[in-house]
Amino acid sequence: MSSQEIIKIEDGFALILFQNDSANVFKANHEVSNGLIQFHFGLKGKAKFIFNNGNYTLDLKDEKSLLFYNPEKELPLHMDIAPKTWIISILISIKKFHGLFTSDADHIPFLSEENRDRKYYGEENITPSMAIVLNQMFHYNLNPTIKNLYYKGKGYELLSLFFNKSEDPDVEQCPF
Repeated sequence: MSSQEIIKIEDGFALILFQNDSANVFKANHEVSNGLIQFHFGLKGKAKFIFNNGNYTLDLKDEKSLLFYNPEKELPLHMDIAPKTWIISILISIKKFHGLFTSDADHIPFLSEENRDRKYYGEENITPSMAIVLNQMFHYNLNPTIKNLYYKGKGYELLSLFFNKSEDPDVEQCPF
């Protein structure tokens, strides 16, 4: 079975859960308006992002994440999702995203002054703490009335872990 669940958290912030538990490739498509930052987290399996009518492709591998931002043109989602693949995507407006960091966005490469209005593509590893949150999102089994609140919290948690560049459990924060 293959599925694509869109969870609108609030204006300018949505999650999409892609789950392909079938034996066939699942072709997923989703329109993405201009000015949205895309985060794609490959929890397991692999997928291929298809751009420009198939002229350019980019692979999302197991335990990797991709970030796409292009202020000049829309980047609709066209993906070939391999069998036994789980992916969570976050779509967030640049305005809402800036609001999360206010004046402390200098350490984020695509928000730096020189990159602010340029397209940006990046690949990162999924950290162990991010993998826990992603698994929790896929195994949601709480009351349906709090589903939106749960995913809102997990979405923001995932973004905070994505930008936490010092995830070393052995690092001591206190000098005493």
